[in-house]
Amino acid sequence: MKNTVNISLENEKILALKMYLSQKNSSLDDEITKFAEQLYGKVVPQNVRDFIEMTAKQQNVAKPKSVSEKSSNQP
Repeated sequence: MKNTVNISLENEKILALKMYLSQKNSSLDDEITKFAEQLYGKVVPQNVRDFIEMTAKQQNVAKPKSVSEKSSNQP
Protein backbone atom coordinates (compact mmCIF):
# COMPACT_ATOMS: atom_id res chain seq x y z
CA MET A 1 0.00 0.00 0.00
CA LYS A 2 1.30 3.44 -0.86
CA ASN A 3 0.70 6.60 1.14
CA THR A 4 0.77 10.24 0.16
CA VAL A 5 2.97 12.80 1.89
CA ASN A 6 2.18 16.50 1.70
CA ILE A 7 4.85 19.18 1.90
CA SER A 8 4.59 22.95 1.99
CA LEU A 9 6.69 25.11 -0.30
CA GLU A 10 6.19 28.54 -1.82
CA ASN A 11 4.35 28.46 -5.14
CA GLU A 12 7.18 30.27 -6.98
CA LYS A 13 9.67 27.63 -5.85
CA ILE A 14 7.42 24.79 -6.98
CA LEU A 15 6.89 26.43 -10.37
CA ALA A 16 10.65 26.94 -10.80
CA LEU A 17 11.37 23.33 -9.80
CA LYS A 18 8.81 21.99 -12.25
CA MET A 19 10.14 24.20 -15.05
CA TYR A 20 13.78 23.23 -14.61
CA LEU A 21 13.05 19.56 -13.95
CA SER A 22 11.02 19.35 -17.16
CA GLN A 23 14.10 20.59 -19.04
CA LYS A 24 15.95 17.59 -17.61
CA ASN A 25 13.10 15.23 -18.59
CA SER A 26 12.14 14.70 -14.96
CA SER A 27 9.29 15.71 -12.70
CA LEU A 28 8.93 16.95 -9.17
CA ASP A 29 7.05 13.78 -8.21
CA ASP A 30 9.82 11.58 -9.61
CA GLU A 31 12.56 13.51 -7.84
CA ILE A 32 10.76 13.58 -4.49
CA THR A 33 10.09 9.84 -4.78
CA LYS A 34 13.79 9.19 -5.48
CA PHE A 35 14.76 11.34 -2.52
CA ALA A 36 12.28 9.56 -0.23
CA GLU A 37 13.69 6.17 -1.31
CA GLN A 38 17.24 7.39 -0.61
CA LEU A 39 16.15 8.69 2.80
CA TYR A 40 14.44 5.38 3.55
CA GLY A 41 17.64 3.51 2.65
CA LYS A 42 19.73 5.83 4.81
CA VAL A 43 17.52 5.89 7.91
CA VAL A 44 15.79 2.47 8.09
CA PRO A 45 18.14 -0.33 9.19
CA GLN A 46 18.90 -3.01 6.58
CA ASN A 47 17.32 -5.82 8.60
CA VAL A 48 14.05 -3.87 8.81
CA ARG A 49 14.10 -3.16 5.05
CA ASP A 50 14.72 -6.87 4.42
CA PHE A 51 11.79 -7.80 6.66
CA ILE A 52 9.48 -5.33 4.90
CA GLU A 53 10.53 -6.69 1.50
CA MET A 54 9.97 -10.31 2.59
CA THR A 55 6.56 -9.41 4.02
CA ALA A 56 5.54 -7.65 0.79
CA LYS A 57 6.61 -10.66 -1.30
CA GLN A 58 4.70 -13.01 1.00
CA GLN A 59 1.55 -10.90 0.70
CA ASN A 60 1.81 -10.91 -3.10
CA VAL A 61 2.10 -14.71 -3.16
CA ALA A 62 -0.77 -15.19 -0.70
CA LYS A 63 -3.26 -12.98 -2.60
CA PRO A 64 -6.01 -15.06 -4.18
CA LYS A 65 -6.97 -14.47 -7.82
CA SER A 66 -9.68 -11.92 -8.36
CA VAL A 67 -13.20 -12.96 -9.38
CA SER A 68 -12.73 -11.62 -12.92
CA GLU A 69 -9.58 -13.71 -13.43
CA LYS A 70 -11.34 -16.86 -12.23
CA SER A 71 -14.37 -16.36 -14.45
CA SER A 72 -12.29 -15.58 -17.55
CA ASN A 73 -10.37 -18.86 -17.18
CA GLN A 74 -13.53 -20.98 -17.24
CA PRO A 75 -15.09 -22.11 -20.59
